[in-house]
Amino acid sequence: MKKLLIAVLLSVFPALNAMAGDPVWLEGKSDDRYEITVYRSESCGCCKGWISHLKDHNFTVKDVVVADVNPHKQRLGVPPQGASCHTAEVNGKVIEGHVPAQDIKRLLSQRSNVRLLTVPGMPSGGPGMDMPGAAKQPFKVYSVNTENQVEVYQSYSDY
Repeated sequence: MKKLLIAVLLSVFPALNAMAGDPVWLEGKSDDRYEITVYRSESCGCCKGWISHLKDHNFTVKDVVVADVNPHKQRLGVPPQGASCHTAEVNGKVIEGHVPAQDIKRLLSQRSNVRLLTVPGMPSGGPGMDMPGAAKQPFKVYSVNTENQVEVYQSYSDY
């Protein structure tokens, strides 16, 4: 119920997004620019918050509003246990959920066989989920490589 209320407030009062943003999510900001396509539901306020986070990190965002994000998740090979509320594509990589922009940029700057970064679920306090007063839940960013091996890419516990 609380998540629904926050989503409604953010969609009705977009200025609340301007107040969001833990400074930790601006760390590692660079001038590197990438185009990213985000598939999301129209009603999801936290997706809009995550898109704002990407723009703060100089991503050019193609915001694709869809009735059902699941076909995109399936097409891009997002495992069900790694799913979240939005899915994105950037430079041949898949980004699922509230992955910090600095982690995406780090992945894009490396040569690796990682095909997907994911933050399963919707952890409170992560980028796009960092509304004023929101609890800061620990979470992990997982990588999935081309052989479907899963590893912890980054951990956030004390931010």
